[in-house]
Amino acid sequence: MNSFSENNFFINTNTSHSIEIGRIFYEHLSSKKQSLNIFTGNVFEAIRLKEEISWFYPKLRVNHFPDWETLPYDQISPHPDLISERLLTLYQMTQREFDINLLPLSTSLHLLPPRSYIEKFSFNFKTNQAVDINAFKNRLVDNGYLYVEKVMNPGEFAMRGGIIDIFPMGSIVPYRIDFFDNEIESIRTFDVDTQRSLYPTNKIKLLPARECPLDDEGVGIFRNNYREKFEGDLSKSKIYKSITKSTPFAGMEWYLPLFFEQTNSIFDYIEPKDAVLLLGDTAKAASDYWSETASRYRLYAYDTERPILEPNEFLIPPDQFFKKIKDYPQIKKHKDRIKSIKDIAIDRDESPPLHKLSKLISKSTQRILLCAEGLGRRESLADLLKQSDIQFKLVEDWNAFIDSHEKVCLIAGPLHDGFSYSNYLIITENEIFPNFVRQIKKSKRNKSFSSDGIVKDLTELSIGDPIVHEQHGVGRYKGLVDLDYGEGINEFLELHYEREDKLYVPVSQLYLISRYSGGPIESAPIHKLGSGSWEKAKKKALTQIHDTAAELLDLYAKRSLQKGVSSKINLNDYDAFVDGFPFEETADQKDAIERVVEDMESSRPMDRLVCGDVGFGKTEVALRAAFISVLNGKQAIVLVPTTLLAEQHFDNFCDRFARWPIKIEEISRFKSKKQQYESLQRLHEGKIDIIIGTHRLLQPDVKFKDLGLVVIDEEHRFGVRQKEKLKAFRKNVDVLALTATPIPRTLSLAMEGLREFSVIATPPQKRLSIKTFVVNFSQGIIKEAVLREFNRGGQVYFLHNEVNTIQLMFEKLSKLLPEAKIGVAHGQLREKELEHVMQDFHQQRINILLCSTIIETGIDIPTANTIIMNRADKFGLAQLHQLRGRVGRSHHQAYAYLLIDEDRKLTSNAKKRLEAIQLMEDLGAGYHLAMHDLEIRGAGELLGDNQSGQMHEIGFNLYIDMLNNAIKQLKKGEKLDLESPITSNKEINLHTPTILTQTYCPNTNERLIIYKRLSSCKSKDELKSIKEELIDRFGIMPLQTVNLILFHELRINILSTEVMKIDSSKRKSEITIKKNADIDPIKIIDLLQNDQRFKMNGPDKIKILLEEEDVARRVKFITKTINEITV
Repeated sequence: MNSFSENNFFINTNTSHSIEIGRIFYEHLSSKKQSLNIFTGNVFEAIRLKEEISWFYPKLRVNHFPDWETLPYDQISPHPDLISERLLTLYQMTQREFDINLLPLSTSLHLLPPRSYIEKFSFNFKTNQAVDINAFKNRLVDNGYLYVEKVMNPGEFAMRGGIIDIFPMGSIVPYRIDFFDNEIESIRTFDVDTQRSLYPTNKIKLLPARECPLDDEGVGIFRNNYREKFEGDLSKSKIYKSITKSTPFAGMEWYLPLFFEQTNSIFDYIEPKDAVLLLGDTAKAASDYWSETASRYRLYAYDTERPILEPNEFLIPPDQFFKKIKDYPQIKKHKDRIKSIKDIAIDRDESPPLHKLSKLISKSTQRILLCAEGLGRRESLADLLKQSDIQFKLVEDWNAFIDSHEKVCLIAGPLHDGFSYSNYLIITENEIFPNFVRQIKKSKRNKSFSSDGIVKDLTELSIGDPIVHEQHGVGRYKGLVDLDYGEGINEFLELHYEREDKLYVPVSQLYLISRYSGGPIESAPIHKLGSGSWEKAKKKALTQIHDTAAELLDLYAKRSLQKGVSSKINLNDYDAFVDGFPFEETADQKDAIERVVEDMESSRPMDRLVCGDVGFGKTEVALRAAFISVLNGKQAIVLVPTTLLAEQHFDNFCDRFARWPIKIEEISRFKSKKQQYESLQRLHEGKIDIIIGTHRLLQPDVKFKDLGLVVIDEEHRFGVRQKEKLKAFRKNVDVLALTATPIPRTLSLAMEGLREFSVIATPPQKRLSIKTFVVNFSQGIIKEAVLREFNRGGQVYFLHNEVNTIQLMFEKLSKLLPEAKIGVAHGQLREKELEHVMQDFHQQRINILLCSTIIETGIDIPTANTIIMNRADKFGLAQLHQLRGRVGRSHHQAYAYLLIDEDRKLTSNAKKRLEAIQLMEDLGAGYHLAMHDLEIRGAGELLGDNQSGQMHEIGFNLYIDMLNNAIKQLKKGEKLDLESPITSNKEINLHTPTILTQTYCPNTNERLIIYKRLSSCKSKDELKSIKEELIDRFGIMPLQTVNLILFHELRINILSTEVMKIDSSKRKSEITIKKNADIDPIKIIDLLQNDQRFKMNGPDKIKILLEEEDVARRVKFITKTINEITV
């Protein structure tokens, strides 16, 4: 240990520091019972170090103090899970229940609740303990816990007789406490979703529910401090009035010092003897965070209704922070024992591709550990090592590697980069695959969607659903069945046709199968096997498809010839604008932005549809497009269907362009005629760069000086005449359309490639799916839902779409919830009234918005996270999805309550809609919902009513496939051929089980989805990705599943060859080649002459006399043979 000096900084952090930190702890601190507090430059470094240190040293107690994950002065509160984790960390620091504490600098600058508060409001209890149940309840309320009917989140409790359910802060599970009289008889965990009891435990630790106390003492201190600090009329202060009633207020954490007589800093939680270490560029991190806070203070300091604290009133100034650090023991500058690794990157053009790694291993005297990200990646790397003849041993953890004697070991672990350390050389995927990007671990797998997979996957297939087989027609799905034809059990889809004829389709042939969607399921056709009716239906459809394809090709050709303006991009300016985006782009969002930039740089007019669920970041794509257009001296127009959406976009655009000399104006019905006239004059003169408005901007009197970009939000909500005007724009300017739930016509044309199409299907980080409940109308449920939201300082939408009875509903709600401030909004209000109500809701002056569907688009209130929809059965599916998307715009758990009238019988379509919306809780599900809508409403409007009959007969999916096929044939100048297969017709039989066993993947629907994904794979990379995912999700694959992957590997290998069939058993194999194949006969003759195992069996079959039980070796040999004769 020595005194603090600059030499103690690690400016760059990497994995090697994780192993050094553990060593330092054990060598210098452990014996003296000292803890180590590490201040990191950012949150990500802290999270990474926690993962890595815990992996190297599993016995170490490693903590991470999380950030609030809100921006300074935000009007939203941190997620309860974060508060829970923070309170637990502070409690563990007071009890010294940790060895190493990781403290991000931005988090550490904040003033904190005093230690005395954490200690006073924390207590334990256990089974057989005598507890007065009423006193216990009162203590929970004093601790800030919310009394509810059903416990769902940290900080809640419920009581039913002698049972108390509670979700303690700092716990990852809730508990059920069973009392016998005044004694705790049992404590069990329970499941939040099913509410069923799970596992017994002996004791529970309870922490305070909030960082800001709302008991009488805390409220009193707040009121006194607030009055001393801020001048003005207290009756206008929303936060003062809210806290006075002990009601949480969104963003109240930024007033934390006002709740205490005296606050503490992070240093009050660190014992004087404990060591500290600065890791990363902490000086810059502190300076940047202080500057950002000061900048936001200047932005918000003048809001009289919401006065705010100055930065130095809730943060430690950086100079004082670093001065205080000198009071603690510092880690000595240790000798650098870490060395970097030479270039060993994979070279796929070389054989073997890992020749650099192989060379390093042969020359190195160190023991080598190869580390993959997960079990799936480990298996893929193992395959690659085997191909390169590199010997290795699989190990499960770091200690197993240390204890083993093999020179090379392979492991799965969270290491981010490699290094040389002592006698060990650690190599990660980052060194082997330089372009490898580590995946952030998440509790749930993010589902990804492709515009093709959206309609073709079998995600929502149920027993009895109509299904289309490309060769046999529309039947009914009856499930997956196991059949054994003497070569082991394989799995088949059972399909029923007319007269109960059965067809068993091997799961390996699911590329021939798709869900039927071309109208209501009840009226879907069912064909008779072998009757010719299916061929007739396809031939009829093909006649119409020919005309449609020709018409679409003509449209496409005209678009290709159109010339637009090629935009130039000033990278310095563009990068500066991008830096103003306060979030990290998702992969999908980044891809959409890159494609828009490419479109705008090309000389052809852009016509791109960006399809993304509500709140997934489509607006940022539009903002960047507008920026590029304006910087090229062009004007941009943003068209929206509603006035409210225009207001929202105007606010967003003004915020993002605040630092740029770009003039933005808005035209809507909220503006007077005079204001509109003046804006249009400025627009015509070129004094406005970006104009935002409704269909008013499509009127003849709107003229531009030099229009370059049109952004259309929710185009399907515009009328027919307005859409005609929009068509005219597409001739010579860039057009960017945004939509959350595309209508079938839009979606299908996009899929046809006649319009560029980008999907943003990945939710922003921390975004949670919306919990959706379909329930009978009940005052109890309404009250519970509203109070749950109020308790976290939130707001509620109450949707009542009958304007003539909305006042009655207002009176009911006012009586039920006297504490609520309710505003009413609907389309029949006068403009000024509507504007006033919406502003009140936005400014949190009201906390329930009783409204019609006027909120379907155009409102983005992060503090509103509960929506209650009365008579939800009256809404269409797309509409339900849009309305539900009004909530869940922050990282808080959002709730949607769909109320139905128990006295009214629901129609079958209404039932289907409600079931669908309840099942579709996954974020990014909007595209599946679009397809559900297509099924329910019918596909008549897709390409015109005259074609709906044929589409209904063969199904939407196959119709689109045939249309695509027709377009390809016409592009090549070929005649349309009905016999031409739409999907590649390759047959493979390995005479061995190739399945996902039920013990490996028990869920039938999950197996079906994976089978379909595998059969849809067209590249080795796709297949490899699914293989890795399977191992990560289900573990090491059984032999039958390994063989399933080998089957598809072989199928992909022959996709682009003239090989049509492969039949391979343990004793022999046979390769069938296409008749009149374009293959050099000399290659086949050479094969026959040089190896007696090869024989010709007729003009197009090659027999291989190879006795081989191992399927992998068989597949490898067959693949080698095919490459020799076809390449």
